[in-house]
Amino acid sequence: MSEKQFDVVGVGLNATDTMILIPHFPAYGGKVPFLQELPSPGGQVASAMVCCAKLGLRTKYIGTIGDDERGRIQWDSLQGSGVNLDHVQKRENCPNQSAYILIDQTTGERTVFWSRPDCLRIDPEEITEEQITCAGLLHIDGHDTPAVAHAAQIARANGIPVTVDVDTIYKGFEHVLPNVDYLITSSEFPERWTGEPDPFKALAQLQDTFGMKVAAMTMGAHGALARENGKFVYSPAFVVNCLDTTGAGDVFHGAFCYSVVRGFSMAETLEFSNAMAALNCTAMGARGGIATESEGRHLISRGERRAKPEYQAWRI
Repeated sequence: MSEKQFDVVGVGLNATDTMILIPHFPAYGGKVPFLQELPSPGGQVASAMVCCAKLGLRTKYIGTIGDDERGRIQWDSLQGSGVNLDHVQKRENCPNQSAYILIDQTTGERTVFWSRPDCLRIDPEEITEEQITCAGLLHIDGHDTPAVAHAAQIARANGIPVTVDVDTIYKGFEHVLPNVDYLITSSEFPERWTGEPDPFKALAQLQDTFGMKVAAMTMGAHGALARENGKFVYSPAFVVNCLDTTGAGDVFHGAFCYSVVRGFSMAETLEFSNAMAALNCTAMGARGGIATESEGRHLISRGERRAKPEYQAWRI
């Protein structure tokens, strides 16, 4: 990949969050005072690209940003991240994607309320072949499905591997999956797509149907599971002092991209991605705790792993 201008290019979302820290979640219809409120730039692909840049990759981001205050916060954050922004579009008279994220102080778990106006949509014709072929790896999400499908088709035609972060069912996503090499989903997606509750069977069905090299899923505090070459690889999550789980999955994907570029084995890839995701949870905000590679390696060598989850069909 050294002959490319960039190691990785990402096409997809950014968002500007408002983090609201609460002492605990109230009962339905109840009230609770909040402890802290702060703006925080995030978004699936944008945060993954920031993670890649922090890890030393030559990184490019393609997306859209609104021209409101939230858009300015996002733009200022990305400008200082080392990510190339040449093909980020600023949309006039359009608010940026935003989210209100309630963080339970007792657990660090978050609840998200988000909005993305249609004026931020990326159309397929806005993505050119040169924007994709300049990099050795393409990372996408599930939003603006026709555009990311187009980007993935360009990548496949030019022998560029594709990683995807998907957490729910998107209309037309069946046009994306045939051009994906590394599918990394939420824990809910495999069952929702296949109707199969057994995660092993669901991942196998996805991989066998679409032929991707790796079909994997993140499982939050339980780590990550992947199927490669017909065999399953499991890596447990790390135990850390969790302040905020926001952005953990995005950082996992950024670390996964880094691992693919560096040629790690799947076991090494999942372990490193879990470590980076865990470290991000030790600070507030979607990108608040993005660590260096050495910090990730330190957690791997010294950190405590969580116990394996209890699946009825567990067989690793």
